[in-house]
Amino acid sequence: MALNTSADAPLPVGQVSRLIGGWIDRLGAVWVEGQITQLSRRPGAGVVFMTLRDPSHDISVSVTCYRQVFDAVADVVSEGARVVVHAKPEWYAPRGQLSLRAAEIKPVGVGELLARIEQLKKRLSQEGLFAPERKRPLPFLPQLIGLVTGRASAAERDVLENARHRWPAVRFEVRNVPVQGVHAVPQVVQAVKDLDAHGEVDVIVVARGGGSVEDLLPFSDEQLIRAVASCRTPVVSAIGHEPDSPLLDLVADLRASTPTDAAKKVVPDVGEEYERVRWLRDRARRCMNAFLEREDRGLAHALARPSMEHPHRMVEEREEQVSALVDRSRRTLGHLLDRAGSELTHTHARVVALSPAATLQRGYAVLQKPDGTVVRSPGDVSVDEELRARVAEGEFHVRTVEQDARTAGQTDQGSARAADADRTEF
Repeated sequence: MALNTSADAPLPVGQVSRLIGGWIDRLGAVWVEGQITQLSRRPGAGVVFMTLRDPSHDISVSVTCYRQVFDAVADVVSEGARVVVHAKPEWYAPRGQLSLRAAEIKPVGVGELLARIEQLKKRLSQEGLFAPERKRPLPFLPQLIGLVTGRASAAERDVLENARHRWPAVRFEVRNVPVQGVHAVPQVVQAVKDLDAHGEVDVIVVARGGGSVEDLLPFSDEQLIRAVASCRTPVVSAIGHEPDSPLLDLVADLRASTPTDAAKKVVPDVGEEYERVRWLRDRARRCMNAFLEREDRGLAHALARPSMEHPHRMVEEREEQVSALVDRSRRTLGHLLDRAGSELTHTHARVVALSPAATLQRGYAVLQKPDGTVVRSPGDVSVDEELRARVAEGEFHVRTVEQDARTAGQTDQGSARAADADRTEF
């Protein structure tokens, strides 16, 4: 369709429409899946008109088929049914409208829907969207609860009435949306996102009062599952359908079996909490009384001990022991001193007996040369050599004389005794 056009040479609308129609006519037939939202079967008309919509997106396309094509599935197909259509795109030039000309229509059975849901479940599970560690705990007492449910539905009434009966001060932020049909998924997703962005909402409850598998398909839609998984606010699923659990139950932080059960799990019961507080208060009082009684008995037992009743008795008993030990230590020290004194006396006597002074006391004398050398033999002195004689009472000077060598020792000793008294020095 590459055309040379300009503001001065534009194409007429009819020609553009015909060119588009020619390009679309070259397209082949395709299989399309969707949900029937509008169905028009005029009596006597040979053509049936319907609108096929994508449940996950706000996109729809018109479908036409001959009456005999639709009559083949008329008993099992109606508005809201999911079908697979084998159709060829057509372009209606007068209105510039695209449509599909269906040559075959097949209803999507429950088994096929459940199989697709199971495939989606496995794929999302592999991504970790259903992992237990992603679950967040609910607040004990939410200040504001976001509720996504159908308008004036039994689910809305059950949640509001049961929650307010349990905790009268609870507040709700309600978003009424379609909970089945072609408009359910986008509006439920938008409601969840709005409540998640609300700064005061502490928990979000998505509620519906059960239904068939087809009715609950919006709560297994991938777009809704990913929206709930990305929420920062805890989400509670209260679809109320036990046999076939939608995927919303798996991705939500908490699954409630019914909307009434959701109200019980989200909001505490004021009566039960009052009883719990009273029970805890009584238990605390009993524990405290038992503790005080136990400590009082322990104190009484401690005060009844002899050391507490007669605190000086221990000191008195120890005083006698200390006195005995002091006396014993004194006796021991006295014995040690006496023995040491006796040993010292004996040692002193031995020293005195062995000292040179004691020898001198017995009449001996020591001869020394002027330089202090002790004379040990007659040969150590010469004639007329002056010596110093040391006795017990002092000393005096002596002089040697020549004598016979045999009596030299006696002469020296006698000369010492006969020396002049006026030359003796003391």
